[in-house]
Amino acid sequence: MYNIKNKKASKVEAVTFAQLEMQENDIEELLRNSIDMLCDDEESMLIVGRQVKNESHGRSDLTAVDNNGNIVLIEIKRDRKDIENRKEAFEFQAIRYAASYATIVDADDLVRKVYAPYIEKYRSEFELGELTSYELGLRKLNEFLKVNGAETSFNKKQKIILVASDYDDQTLSAVAWLNNNGVDMSCFKLTPYKINNEVFLNAEKLLPLTNYDDYYVNLMEKTPSRIKQNKDIKRRSLPKIDEMLLWGVVKAGDTIVAKGRNDEATLLSNGNVLVNGKEKSLLAWLKEVFGWSNIATYDFSVLKESGRTLYQIREDYMNKQVAEMVKEL
Repeated sequence: MYNIKNKKASKVEAVTFAQLEMQENDIEELLRNSIDMLCDDEESMLIVGRQVKNESHGRSDLTAVDNNGNIVLIEIKRDRKDIENRKEAFEFQAIRYAASYATIVDADDLVRKVYAPYIEKYRSEFELGELTSYELGLRKLNEFLKVNGAETSFNKKQKIILVASDYDDQTLSAVAWLNNNGVDMSCFKLTPYKINNEVFLNAEKLLPLTNYDDYYVNLMEKTPSRIKQNKDIKRRSLPKIDEMLLWGVVKAGDTIVAKGRNDEATLLSNGNVLVNGKEKSLLAWLKEVFGWSNIATYDFSVLKESGRTLYQIREDYMNKQVAEMVKEL
């Protein structure tokens, strides 16, 4: 990271969580409240548990459900030393915990064992009304699965996210091998910086590695074989709202509606939205509307004028560009 001042860039050195006097528990709480640091605006996620105890008396750090219905296990280590000093390898500890979630049979089972106790622990963050923690948890989880079309795919697979400020080579090698053999496991590196008594965090995905063919720019290469190869482009690399504004497919002043809700916002020229006189990012606004930990922004933003989601509008524009290029060949 570099700090720009008087047209010169000076390097800002990273600090450690130990120097910041932050423990693993602090990082866990940070991610519980801001899991979007590890997500993107093309996926939804609902945190449903923290420090969940399994039958072997192990405790998983954070538990979530994603928009595909996968149960997501998030395991955290403060630094490389914490990883290397463990008797059991970081990645295999996570696999063992994930295996215990494979026994969850349905949404009701997850709510009883995991989500209801979580809501009870953090009840001040939820509007329970006359509902019990179990009733609210079942309602929220079922709504999340239904809206994301994941009712029939619930817990067909488990997903693992490892988080640390640094990794040893053995862990990265093992995770790379596991990914190549069908285990859905990611490694994220959190690097803290301290500038003028403020702490900044950089979240970097180390694994699985991004292939250059994942990027949208390759979709525009003028060869039929390349276009065909990239038809299943990954959502993480898709163009964002600022590019859609440049394309002219949406414009400042357009009304954006939260999908399936009556909530509306006005799109601004910088890609943010205006809601009740306050400027917010699309993600922040939609998270408030739906009450989820992260949300697939473009799937749940609807252009009021056309009734189409931003994802559909973007997809149509991209397909049109590809079709025009094919004609030119």
